Amino acid sequence: MVPAYLALGCVGIIASPALAQDNSSARADATRLGGVTVTDTAIEEQGYKVDKADSPKYTAPLLDTPKTVIVLPSEVIRESGSTTFVEALRTVPGITFGAGEGGNPQGDRPFIRGFDAQGSTYLDGIRSVGGQSREIFAIEQIEVVKGGDSTMGGRGSAGGSLNLVSKMPHLGTEARADLSLGTADYKRATVDANYQIGDMAAVRLNGMWHDADVAKRDVVTYNRWGISPSFALGLGTATRAYLNYYHLQSDDIPDPGIPFERTAAQAAAAGDLAIGPAEVVNGRDVPRSAFYGLANRDFRTTNVDEMLFRFEHDLSDTIRIRTTGKYANVKQAYIVTQPDDSQGNVANGLVWRRINSRWSDVDSMVGQVDLSGQFDTGGIEHSFAAGAEASWERSKRGNYAVNTNSIAGAPAAQRCAAANIATFNCTSLFTPNPYDNWQNIPAGGTTGVPITKSGVTGITEATTYALYATDTVTLTDALLLNLGLRYDWYKTTSEAVAATGITALELKDNFLNYQAGLVYKPMENGSFYVSYAKSTTPAGSMVGEGSEGNAIAATTLNDLKAEVTKSYEIGTKWEFFDAALALNLALFRTETTNARTTGANGLPEYVGERRIDGIEVGFNGKPLPFWSIFGGYTYMDSEVRHAGPLDAQGRPNVAEGRPFPNTPKHNFTAWTTFDIAERFQVGGGAIYSSKQYGSFGYVSATDSRVIERSIPSYWRFDATVAVDVSDAIALRVNVQNLTNKRYYDRTYTTHYVSAAAGRSAFATLSLKY
Repeated sequence: MVPAYLALGCVGIIASPALAQDNSSARADATRLGGVTVTDTAIEEQGYKVDKADSPKYTAPLLDTPKTVIVLPSEVIRESGSTTFVEALRTVPGITFGAGEGGNPQGDRPFIRGFDAQGSTYLDGIRSVGGQSREIFAIEQIEVVKGGDSTMGGRGSAGGSLNLVSKMPHLGTEARADLSLGTADYKRATVDANYQIGDMAAVRLNGMWHDADVAKRDVVTYNRWGISPSFALGLGTATRAYLNYYHLQSDDIPDPGIPFERTAAQAAAAGDLAIGPAEVVNGRDVPRSAFYGLANRDFRTTNVDEMLFRFEHDLSDTIRIRTTGKYANVKQAYIVTQPDDSQGNVANGLVWRRINSRWSDVDSMVGQVDLSGQFDTGGIEHSFAAGAEASWERSKRGNYAVNTNSIAGAPAAQRCAAANIATFNCTSLFTPNPYDNWQNIPAGGTTGVPITKSGVTGITEATTYALYATDTVTLTDALLLNLGLRYDWYKTTSEAVAATGITALELKDNFLNYQAGLVYKPMENGSFYVSYAKSTTPAGSMVGEGSEGNAIAATTLNDLKAEVTKSYEIGTKWEFFDAALALNLALFRTETTNARTTGANGLPEYVGERRIDGIEVGFNGKPLPFWSIFGGYTYMDSEVRHAGPLDAQGRPNVAEGRPFPNTPKHNFTAWTTFDIAERFQVGGGAIYSSKQYGSFGYVSATDSRVIERSIPSYWRFDATVAVDVSDAIALRVNVQNLTNKRYYDRTYTTHYVSAAAGRSAFATLSLKY
């Protein structure tokens, strides 16, 4: 396997006689292939507006790209006080987040237009696998693609994809250090230093240390540090090279969240079939800060190491070749308490401390070659990209032996019986003590035993080879045709490791994905477009590192099929005020017509149907020289149209006719700032999300009434004020959740919801050179 990836990584060296590289970041001098020179001044004039995606696979500026692509720039990330991938993405409309539980690892789980994008997250165009919470201290910008994106990224990407673009070296010498202090014991320090070496080389160092609690949440704390050195050679010449290393290490006490208020049976008995977070139970308020875990038991650690090599060579003034090789390792381990409502204890003022534990070790290796540029055929201009990719991914995982039921043979409903209260496996809903003297007592035992880490219980491996090409064809000055194809050869193996032996499964699949779009430009500053895209999600596409809706099953291995999703979009994009402000409007439909379901015989059937229709409005840039805005609104009408056969009672699957989980019908975000007297800045943000559903269920096997679990709608407001004390010193104050709103930002299907942070404030001192 390894020679294939090394060969791809060396193609660029063979194609170019010397090593060198210009700056491909937003701070580059000139883009050599028909691009626009981007300087610091240009960035300041455009504010939050970015004209082109980083990847060479995008063969036209965003204005002429027939799909919704949102680029979240570093200015919005910094000014809004975002420190993680999740915090930054909250400024982008149409993105929500799911919670980790069971087989789904803790970490980032974004949803784009109602579809899980956990496995469709990329770093510098390379798929990023492994459960983790991504930092943004070394990130230049985040690119969000809405609608099917398998043509660009490969498997999955049904609702879209996310690409994080790393900070890379550039010509010039500059440095910035940010020191932050705030409420909830908030402490953070970052450094970003770029140093030019000679005429065409530079080094860059990004570093971060973060330690903070969470406002209005007891015990929860997040501690992490990271470093990312990089080197570039050949800046400003025809041949260029990058080397980038990234390391992130974290040690947290994770937030167990808040349980749902009652079970389905209790809701039915009360005549109220809507179940929400437990805020008021039996007329008594549940404290917002209640922590149901155990401070001396719960933990979450991660360790991320990534190494990237990139070479570029301009074969001519219009043709460029780029090769990329990357190795990544992601380790994660955790024991997380989940406050469980499923046995009816919450309604009695008690919470069972349900355990979710996991450890994982994920390796990946990828090689890519991209050829891009422009050429003419008979007076018709082509802007193209073509490439090849080879990737290998492997996930090893296990768990921890934690005992939470000390009554031998007791049914689940007795998890909050006296014996379990006495051993602190159950706690008070209203006054939980996170420092209880809990011991790891086996069922039927009387003394505690050490918590032990299991050996490997599962291994999943995936190998992919792919060829792809995209082309923007300028038919006339006003009419552009965008075409894209990608063909994947995909193989996955899954091993279940048990004391009795290893059960190994292997699945091979080949699939073709494609996209087509037509752009009409009535004026140079505007476009209308229609587009269509096909995406494919094969079995096992998450490599054991996500919620696997289309998992590998031993008894039906030969019958497993890939799910196919089709995306339709019609829209318009416009630029105003000398291209300083961008506006876009899109109407979209995304549908899966052969989603995996479970048949009456318990075997998979590919007859499910899901569909989401929506409208999206976006804005970014500078309406006025002193005013910057970024945000938009998304309307999402989702529906599970078919979920399998009728059950034994003649009822359809309970999800049928219901909206998707984690998909609010209305989602609005806005971030805006005003510059005053060239030294001061004031601004703020607003986020609105309507109700999000976690799950639906019948009351019982004989009662066809439907229970719904959900989190309510909410508004959140943020604010910022900043001053440039001098050219080298600046001060910024951020206040997040200005009104101290109690709200919930993620929900799982049955057990719990994630409580968002309360009002917090922090000040950042920036030193610039």
